Amino acid sequence: MLMKLRYSGLAIFILLGISICNAGIPPGKSKAKPLTGPTLIILGTIQDGGSPHIGCNKACCSDLFLHPDPKRKVVSLGIIDPENRQTWLLEATPDMPDQMKMLKNASGFKTTETPDGIFITHAHIGHYTGLMYLGKEALNSAKVPVYAMPRMKTYLETNGPWSQLVNLNNILLNPLADGQAITLSNNIKITPFLVPHRDEYSETVGYLIEGPHKKVLFIPDINKWGVWGKDIIKEIAKVDYAFIDGTFYDGNELGLRNIAEIPHPFIIESMKLMATMPASEKSKVHFIHFNHTNPVINLKSKEALTVLKNGFFISQFGKRFNL
Repeated sequence: MLMKLRYSGLAIFILLGISICNAGIPPGKSKAKPLTGPTLIILGTIQDGGSPHIGCNKACCSDLFLHPDPKRKVVSLGIIDPENRQTWLLEATPDMPDQMKMLKNASGFKTTETPDGIFITHAHIGHYTGLMYLGKEALNSAKVPVYAMPRMKTYLETNGPWSQLVNLNNILLNPLADGQAITLSNNIKITPFLVPHRDEYSETVGYLIEGPHKKVLFIPDINKWGVWGKDIIKEIAKVDYAFIDGTFYDGNELGLRNIAEIPHPFIIESMKLMATMPASEKSKVHFIHFNHTNPVINLKSKEALTVLKNGFFISQFGKRFNL
């Protein structure tokens, strides 16, 4: 009888353990949907500091400290090529452990934890600091390809703790050049292009992602459109999807902060600039990189409804796009 109780207790313990392990898996999400071809997946939509934002006591964050929203990840995209069984990550964010796992699971074929390459846009905390998880204190990875522009590459090579990742071969830096395409597979090509931004430690780039059937523009950070040497409307015309800087809805979010210090294009400015575009062009635009104060994060807000009514989209975590 005692033996039976012991076995029963063991069975309960095992079942409890299984339940705990599966507790973090949303219903219906344990298995990735089969991919029909090269795919882009949104792995994060929030600005560098995340949401909830450190030190924020406003209504936009107060409840999130006690009840986090698992969909609020820092801005990142994933690319999956099922034919060649490869994946790539755009941006190394503070949420990279979750995003790497999500990318692996979404692929349906990946056996290793790391992607086949990581592309960095610039040296602000939400876009490269996730590389720390590849170090010996965490994954202790081996030669994960990291693609970076010249100043970004030098910054990683000459400043700790990032230089340790290079010296210990946790990452393998691959140089990028403005306007020069990198062919990742017979299905995927990616081209960096310089954009104006606060470039304290590195230059800033956007990326043109080209699949067999679709082209994607990715510009999570940029100063006002007028200071760029290119016409954003013409650039949108060349692609099928455009994920562009939507950090702030308008200036009201900034409070007493100096707008000149954070000169992102407000969503209301972008919508005004693009107001005369045909509906087919507007529908390509997906705003992304939302500050924690940005009301469009809440799709039921009047601001979000205004964006949608005007024919544009608001990037959503987990959404997939065929390439």
